[in-house]
Amino acid sequence: MELRPFPTVDELPVQKELPDPFLRADGKRIASPREWKSLREHWLALILHYQYGELPPKPRTVRAERTDEKTLPDLNAVRAEYRLYIETPIPLSTRLLLFRPRRRGRLPVIVDGDLGWGEPKRDIVEEATRRGYALAFFDRTQIAPDSPERKGIYEAYPDYEGGRLAAWAWGYHRVIDFLLTLPEVHFRRIVATGHSRGGKTALLAGVTDERIALTAPNNSGCGGAGCYRYQAPGSETIADILRNIPYWFHPRFQQFVGRVERLPFDQHIVKALVAPRAQLSTEALADLWANPEGTQITYLAAREVYRFLRAENRIGIWFREGEHEHSPADWQALLDFADWQLLGKAPARAFDRLAFAQREEVYSWRAP
Repeated sequence: MELRPFPTVDELPVQKELPDPFLRADGKRIASPREWKSLREHWLALILHYQYGELPPKPRTVRAERTDEKTLPDLNAVRAEYRLYIETPIPLSTRLLLFRPRRRGRLPVIVDGDLGWGEPKRDIVEEATRRGYALAFFDRTQIAPDSPERKGIYEAYPDYEGGRLAAWAWGYHRVIDFLLTLPEVHFRRIVATGHSRGGKTALLAGVTDERIALTAPNNSGCGGAGCYRYQAPGSETIADILRNIPYWFHPRFQQFVGRVERLPFDQHIVKALVAPRAQLSTEALADLWANPEGTQITYLAAREVYRFLRAENRIGIWFREGEHEHSPADWQALLDFADWQLLGKAPARAFDRLAFAQREEVYSWRAP
């Protein structure tokens, strides 16, 4: 979605503060929520161009073949396994597990691309299905490998330059294509979540697909809900992530190593592009590499956009003790937030409680 020629890195201005999300390309600030839609398109184009790359083309069809189904009587749920087929020039497929409670009516569904790390733990399935949620886990690495190899989607589109995060986000969209064909799925209650690199992916999936009602990255850090301009001690930087895993991003992103102040956005703007749809970041205080303090900063900055759109209660953050994992406590927080945002149930916990002192010097702008 390239709306205009993009400046080179040398042409981009130095911005020590987090960039102002309300600032148009002509240097004027928007004043009305009606102006956000066109400004959002501008920001999305910048973010895809410089950081992630465009997503692959939408396929002609998506279909699924059920390969196994069994009842889980002790959970009053059903576990169904599918092979999801995606019609691209070289066909793709991925494994999909769907857990659903045995009850009438359309269900909210949580989509998670982390199946490549193993099936979800029983207590997570039990809690989600008890509350009336379906869980759809797929293996994003069957869409594109988590390696430099240009297989999967890259074989289907040999000229495709987007990074793995963009390719995997596209995989979330294809799973949603299928889920919306099922009569038991509620089309307005779709959640995208994932852990670590899966959390980065879930955030981008939520930005780029408005069918996702709640976007919930977990411990997503650098390239996800973290912050590039503010790096707490011990946190992962652009230089770190691009030295170790450059293929997650578009090759253009390499130009910002050592020049982060020329990046025309930061991750608060990525998070703001989900607005006014619901969004939750779940974070672990000992997961220093994922920059939980920087994630608090992007939460507060993105909340200004939510406030501007009169949706301040639709963005949340939640911290726990502990380290880098998608823990049962994280899932409990996600389900509480989903109950509130999608089902209208008042939460028993706060989703605006901060873990760190606010740093006023990181940005001086506020919502108009």
